[in-house]
Amino acid sequence: MKISTTTGISYRHMLALIALTVAGCAADGGYRDAGLALSGAQEVPPVSTAATGTSMVAISADRSVSGRVTTSGVAATAAHIHEAPAGKNGSIIVPLVKTSDNVWSVPAGARLTDAQYQSFKAGNLYVNVHSAANKGGEIRAQLKP
Repeated sequence: MKISTTTGISYRHMLALIALTVAGCAADGGYRDAGLALSGAQEVPPVSTAATGTSMVAISADRSVSGRVTTSGVAATAAHIHEAPAGKNGSIIVPLVKTSDNVWSVPAGARLTDAQYQSFKAGNLYVNVHSAANKGGEIRAQLKP
């Protein structure tokens, strides 16, 4: 049976492609946020700011980390992934690198330790962006597995 006469893809080939796609997603076992919003309200203590940001971070089952944070309305001095639950501040585990105006990226080859990956799975990692006015962090978003 043919699915399309214009592409010539058979039903069997289409099923194989679908199976490979599903298997690839399951094997990855990773996390990709769909654009988490960073805000001052999520900082500890909360910060009153017009600054905003969007986190696009991926954490794979092999513990590799990739992605970026894009900001608006803040003269950012640094950005990081930290380890701590919501409502608490924690130590830096992945420093982000400024790659263009208002964009901070995870450096190539970044990887979590086993303990940090377990923290991530428990919801205890967050991304935040620092500024001169708010050295401890101006905007933040908790990464949720």
